[in-house]
Amino acid sequence: MSHDKQNTRENAPLKGLRVVEFGQYIAVPASGQTMAELGADVIKVEPPDGDAGRYAGWNRDHYGPIFSACNRSKRSVVLDLRNPDGRKDAFALACTADVVLQNYRPGVMEKLGLHAAALTGKVPRLVYGQVSGFGQSGPASDRAGFDIAAQAESGMMSINGDGDRDPTRVGFTVVDVMAASALTSGVLAALLRRSVSGQGGIVDVSLVDVAVSALSSTWADYRLTGVVPVRSGNGQTNATPAAEVMPTVDGNVVISAYTKEHFARLCTALDRPEIAADPRFCENAARLNNREAMLVDLRRATRRFSTADLCERLARAGVVFGMVRTMAEVRPGQAGASADLFVKVHAAGREPLLLPGYPATFHDYGRHEGRLPDIGEHTAEVLAELSLKKTGWRGE
Repeated sequence: MSHDKQNTRENAPLKGLRVVEFGQYIAVPASGQTMAELGADVIKVEPPDGDAGRYAGWNRDHYGPIFSACNRSKRSVVLDLRNPDGRKDAFALACTADVVLQNYRPGVMEKLGLHAAALTGKVPRLVYGQVSGFGQSGPASDRAGFDIAAQAESGMMSINGDGDRDPTRVGFTVVDVMAASALTSGVLAALLRRSVSGQGGIVDVSLVDVAVSALSSTWADYRLTGVVPVRSGNGQTNATPAAEVMPTVDGNVVISAYTKEHFARLCTALDRPEIAADPRFCENAARLNNREAMLVDLRRATRRFSTADLCERLARAGVVFGMVRTMAEVRPGQAGASADLFVKVHAAGREPLLLPGYPATFHDYGRHEGRLPDIGEHTAEVLAELSLKKTGWRGE
């Protein structure tokens, strides 16, 4: 049987699971979207005005960039959690779920009666996943927690950028994205445990923990040497050339070739084998001491080639490199990106967007296009389903 014939939604890994999401912006919505892409029925509970991510930096319609990136293939239900009826329906809906996801500031869900203890006490098999900025308890827990704050507080910004410039944030919401991945893997692990024990549980993720953990190798270097890491631009402090940007006739290529063998290959590929033989550059320690002189020679050599020619030479030589592309230059099926990585994301009133799908595939289940829900589009549908379930919530 061919892969295409096997690639049906019936084979989705999370088919049959229900996820109820109380999420806005990125971390929780992105986790919910992953579960939707894997086949779960994800019900997004929105306030009457919709997820704030619908409008962040956008005023053309209800489907701004953040919302478009994180909410396909979900059902949208509007419940006003400020009034008792809305909270009652939200609690009932959550009790029908296998998984509840939320990223309200700590304390808010307690006030609403939708916190982990209340729901897992009612439904012991429920998995409750939550994301906060700085943890669910402790002196910083009540702070507003956005990606940029976690980048700063974790040490990430202190090592990002050029040494003679201000600390620099990573150019996208990297901590939010990593938090979504951490939440998803934690929830899936809890579901696996539930399949054995029958018991659900609570999965906590904080943005600052995610950011600190992502720096694990940098922490190891710091603990082993006692030297506080500093910003070093695109290079590395203990090896060179490593992550060095080299200019070409028509662009830039990033290169890593810091072992003796790879440095010799690089210089041969550039038709400059004498650089590798230079006593100033023949060993990594020498290259570190003479880094600027080495970079002058290497960049003088790379400027003679077009980007395509240089990349071809480096590929033949087995040197690690990457063409520095703009997003306008990234293509499906190019430089190892899967030909079907981008999927169509539909929304009312506009042409479909081509956006990256879930990066993993299965032998019998691949990527599918999706659709963004309008605000409250599925409220009546889901509440009608809920009325049929009220006499037999899971866990009773």
